[in-house]
Amino acid sequence: MAADITPFRIAVEEEQLTDLRERLARTRWPEPEPVSDWSQGIPLDYLQELCGHWRQGYDWRRAEAALNGFEQFRTELDGLSIHFLHVRSPHEGALPLVLTHGWPGSIVEFLKVIGPLTDPPAHGGDAHDAFHLVCPSLPGYGFSGKPAAPGWNVERIASAWAQLMGRLGYSRYGAQGGDWGSPVTLALTGVDAEHLAGIHVNMALADPEALGGLGELNEQEQSALASLAHYVQWDSGYSTEQATRPQTVGYGLVDSPAGLCGWIVEKFWSWMDCDGHPENVLTRDELLDNVMLYWLPGAGASSARLYWESFRVRDFKRIDVPAGISVFPKEIFRVSQRWAETRFTDLRHFGEPPRGGHFAAMEQPRLFVDEVRAFFAKAR
Repeated sequence: MAADITPFRIAVEEEQLTDLRERLARTRWPEPEPVSDWSQGIPLDYLQELCGHWRQGYDWRRAEAALNGFEQFRTELDGLSIHFLHVRSPHEGALPLVLTHGWPGSIVEFLKVIGPLTDPPAHGGDAHDAFHLVCPSLPGYGFSGKPAAPGWNVERIASAWAQLMGRLGYSRYGAQGGDWGSPVTLALTGVDAEHLAGIHVNMALADPEALGGLGELNEQEQSALASLAHYVQWDSGYSTEQATRPQTVGYGLVDSPAGLCGWIVEKFWSWMDCDGHPENVLTRDELLDNVMLYWLPGAGASSARLYWESFRVRDFKRIDVPAGISVFPKEIFRVSQRWAETRFTDLRHFGEPPRGGHFAAMEQPRLFVDEVRAFFAKAR
């Protein structure tokens, strides 16, 4: 392995965990919301329950051991230290695949799919579907470095990922992503198309101007636009704040664990296919494992800056590499196949799983794995 790739293990000091518990115990709570649902945000009683478990019942060492069960590394890319998991398949002919998370997610999203993707026969699959996985933490997220100067937009991240895959010795690879991982994956097609076997995304966007020429909308498309309108009106305040004043909101996110937890978990409730409650799909520990990858490294402000860098920029350039799209039913925006075909010229897979939302790999790992395998079977 290259000398500039160094092994990494997570080893959180006990003092950090003590500080977390003390901060949670001193939380200054607001009064209860004057409504009986989540329409004003995460309810007080639930956040208090969740934070009570975080303080008294949650075991970070369990999560730390699970993450350390996979090989982890750091390497400098374009002047920034990037943390990543690198899990090689035991099967000959496995395709290298870079998986990119988004906000408010982390590499924790992929823990349930690493085994099935790297070793399909051990999980009821076929060795021909095996992957070598590379799961980087975005700049400013998790245990990656925090950019000290502007410029780390999705295109620069994509260029760094291309450099990373080359440094690992992969001359041909696939890429997959959702949320911010989707535009990063799509940007890879502009900076490293010659090395890409194909890309798969579970949050695809299409050019609104191109959609205007498609005539009357069908029922599915009308529903998708209605969901997007709801997001813009009721669900996008976080993105406006992070895209315009990430430093301002960052003070609270880095200082208050209860504030950070509410900021993140409310989006899991809103964007998951969870029938009204996040714990219908994920356990409290799973929700908190993800929050911890923001709390421990103090990533509330640094992660938000990606919105400042890229959220107001809309790039709908044509995608010519082999592509697959999976549209989970509770995704924020759900393209139809004909919408997708206005942008993706070599669309080889268009899947519509029956369950799942924005955090597909974490919510519905089996369906996510099926979708990834189905596309790359046509692009290996």
